[in-house]
Amino acid sequence: MVNFRKYISGVAVLASGFFLAQSTVSTVLYSQAYENQKSSLNLPSPITSMVEKTILSPKELVDISVNTMMADPVLKNATWGFVVYDPKTKKVISSYNENTPLVPASTTKLLTTETAMSMLGENYRWNTQLEYSGSVDENGVLNGNLYIIGSGDPSLGTNKGGAWAYRDIVTDFKEGLSREGIKKVNGDIIIQTALFKGNISRLPENVVWLENNNYYLPAGTTREINPANEKLIVKKSAALSADKKFFYVSPYNNQMVYADKYEGDGMLTTKLPDAPAYLANTFRTTLVKSGIPVTGKVIPKMTDANPEGRKMVSVYKSPTLADIIYYTNQHSDNGLAEALLKTVGFQSLGDQTTESGRKVVTEHLKNHGFDMMGLNYIDGSGLSRSNNVTPIAQAKFLTSLMDEKFYKTYLNSLPVGGQSGTLKRMFNGLGNGQVFAKTGTLNKVKTLAGYLKTNTGKTLVFSLMVNNYAGSVDMVKKRMEKILEPALDL
Repeated sequence: MVNFRKYISGVAVLASGFFLAQSTVSTVLYSQAYENQKSSLNLPSPITSMVEKTILSPKELVDISVNTMMADPVLKNATWGFVVYDPKTKKVISSYNENTPLVPASTTKLLTTETAMSMLGENYRWNTQLEYSGSVDENGVLNGNLYIIGSGDPSLGTNKGGAWAYRDIVTDFKEGLSREGIKKVNGDIIIQTALFKGNISRLPENVVWLENNNYYLPAGTTREINPANEKLIVKKSAALSADKKFFYVSPYNNQMVYADKYEGDGMLTTKLPDAPAYLANTFRTTLVKSGIPVTGKVIPKMTDANPEGRKMVSVYKSPTLADIIYYTNQHSDNGLAEALLKTVGFQSLGDQTTESGRKVVTEHLKNHGFDMMGLNYIDGSGLSRSNNVTPIAQAKFLTSLMDEKFYKTYLNSLPVGGQSGTLKRMFNGLGNGQVFAKTGTLNKVKTLAGYLKTNTGKTLVFSLMVNNYAGSVDMVKKRMEKILEPALDL
């Protein structure tokens, strides 16, 4: 916690020695434009700032910055916490409410992606294989089935992280059949995967919806959601379409989110795209159109008690886990984060549920010395408001990663202030290229956690989480910048 009293003498010197310091560093006022959410901080002039830097140490300036924000109208009634931590001395440099559990939003992805990288390795890949059973006669007729064997690749067909589009995978599979001399398939195309058998699962509790599209929509059903906290299903007709579309209305920001199925009785189900099925149907259509008849259908078969003997034709390998995590952290991709959670659950416990993934992540964190006090890990992406973590726990966690062999790869996955990902529009002045951090955003929640490269060449770790602020998210982002900027001189 910041102690402001010891800096009174320093401020007194400023006030007595420099008439330009009439606007003290401990006072911030609203501008007239606050009601229009366009206000800016009424901070001291550049000359005053120069005088402060001459008299006060960088640490004192960080502490004063925090005290300033405690009185700021945007933050004074918010619940927020902050810590700057030195990974070499293992000591807190400056902090405020560092032991308070707060909603971390998408900084939750730091825990999910690190667990995946630690357990699976940065070169881990998901394979999607094409195989066939039976035999190929002299006329190139396959008397048997084609098999598409999936492994839960969350990037399949998406172009994310360098993943191939469906058409590219289909072209590769088609070339594989050509190498085998197959000109006709007298059988079915069977999809087989034991992973992610059910996209329909219970949604994480207290989920926040921010957009009217799938980006913020995880897979699941509202079946067990508490009706006291949720609003009803609203049915709407799509523009220029006879198809009905269904929307779920969340009470948290009163916006509608599209879903693909209405089950009646107030229940709605959302699903992630069934990537293997889409691939298989696209493959069959392409074969038929290119003159390779397929007599059978596309059939899903999750398990096979008596598998046929099969021959490998082609294997599509996903981008590396490092590439997937880079994309996840840069774009704050919720779908990939939830898939990573299920993947670590499957790899450790043999089942692909969110519950298994949650157990694996929390156990991993506990075994690696994570400060579990105040931690509540509900989902892999940070969509749930029931997630909680303390700023000091985040800072110490990020510190511990600096000793891992994958640290450089993990650091590179984080957005860079003023330059990349979700931080491209922050720190465009001071801090440009010096802040490496994961952002988080929910309604009235803004968070940031990561690493600072200071002007003196140090690497420091920080966590800054703001819950229930006043004003707009842009106003909070500006104040976050002002809190962190003095730390660049540490």
